[in-house]
Amino acid sequence: MRNAAIAGSIALLVLAGCDKEVNQPTSEEFQQERAALNARVEARKAKKPARQAPAAAPKEIAAVPAGTPISESFADSGSGSIYDKTDLRDPFRSFEWERRELASEELEGGPLEQFDVSQLSVIAVVWKTGSARALVEDPGGQSYIIAKGTRIGKNDGTVTKIDDNLVVVNESYEDYLGNVTQKDVELRIRRSEGG
Repeated sequence: MRNAAIAGSIALLVLAGCDKEVNQPTSEEFQQERAALNARVEARKAKKPARQAPAAAPKEIAAVPAGTPISESFADSGSGSIYDKTDLRDPFRSFEWERRELASEELEGGPLEQFDVSQLSVIAVVWKTGSARALVEDPGGQSYIIAKGTRIGKNDGTVTKIDDNLVVVNESYEDYLGNVTQKDVELRIRRSEGG
């Protein structure tokens, strides 16, 4: 009885699913659409003023004539055509390289290089580990973790030492004569003023 109910419901579902027609284009409709698209492309080319090409060899663009079967158009498309790579990316160049170049152009320095060292305050220091680190806060309240060698400050500063409650930044200053002088700036943890 149970098997008969299951078989009946499956048969009902199969019959209900079969009345839907699939509306896919036929090959004739595809060829007509393709011919119409080619006609629109040719009409646009005729309306646009011709770009002045460099005085190099004339370029031929392989176009598929309307009504040409697909197998013939692909076989003949490469004959006499010239590949123009202007405004196209190099297919063998990694996307990673482009992303790095864009990032280096957009950000010349890190976020800590936008502030003067005197505007930054040291919040905490972890120094009894293999590599000492400090937590620094900018005037906007954003916190950053820094280590020895981190670039910091507007004057090409570099963190040279992190100690118990101290961060030493070596900055380069250039005077009006062009002489560059090095200066060590000490940032200390501010003790809370409580009462």
